[in-house]
Amino acid sequence: MDRTGLGEAAAGTKGVEVQAIWKRVNVLRALMIRDLMMRFGRNNLGFLWTVLEPMILTAGVMTVWSVIKEPIVHGVAVTSLVLTGYMPLTLWRHLNSPFTRLISRNASLLYHYPLSHGDIVASRIFLEFLSTSAALTLIYFIVVSTGIVEPIQDPELALTAWILTGWFFGSLGLLITAWTESWNPAEKFIQPLQYLALPISGIFFMVDWLPTSAQKALLINPSVHCFEMFRAGFFGERVETHYDPLYLLAWCIPLTVLGCYALYRVRNRIESV
Repeated sequence: MDRTGLGEAAAGTKGVEVQAIWKRVNVLRALMIRDLMMRFGRNNLGFLWTVLEPMILTAGVMTVWSVIKEPIVHGVAVTSLVLTGYMPLTLWRHLNSPFTRLISRNASLLYHYPLSHGDIVASRIFLEFLSTSAALTLIYFIVVSTGIVEPIQDPELALTAWILTGWFFGSLGLLITAWTESWNPAEKFIQPLQYLALPISGIFFMVDWLPTSAQKALLINPSVHCFEMFRAGFFGERVETHYDPLYLLAWCIPLTVLGCYALYRVRNRIESV
């Protein structure tokens, strides 16, 4: 085959790959729209509730904390502390709680080609991440424009932390899906485990406020790095933070691989439900 033929073959292969990618993107988009319709319908603000739900929670907690606590805690405005704690918490909750037996609850979709188990889980992860991100953006502009919270000092770092936080808790969502599909009683443990994890997650405190021995112990927990890194981007250098993005990646990558493998292993069981 001459060079022209090789070039045409390569271009054709590339075109097929691009077409396959767009096909998968359209599948995920359709699943996300379907999920929105199933959860919120066309009435009562419809799709806006995906943004309003996390926004109302965070705004409510900010209001309560500003009333019952001092305005400044360890040199940090309590409203900023709540915003940087409860928005990642909302992302955590949305990327874990809805994933119990997620595929079994949508098993009827598997009869439609080319849908797969991974499509169902991936579409939900993207939907929850995007809706919570939209809620964060909206409430951030509201509180900054009204002077309640100061602007983000390092947007790039805050964005990186937000993406890594979504990746970490999204990988846990994969494992939760696989675990609850393989063992029915597992879903009873998800919420209690989340509640038990809250005090050591980094939501209600910053690592620098604690004794050195406690700092070392808590920094073993990857979620602490998520909150610390997000707050580092939000507050800048005026607040001492402790985090390691490489440590987060060292958790995110294997958890994602393990989650995908676990979903693959329970695939046959899900099909038989």
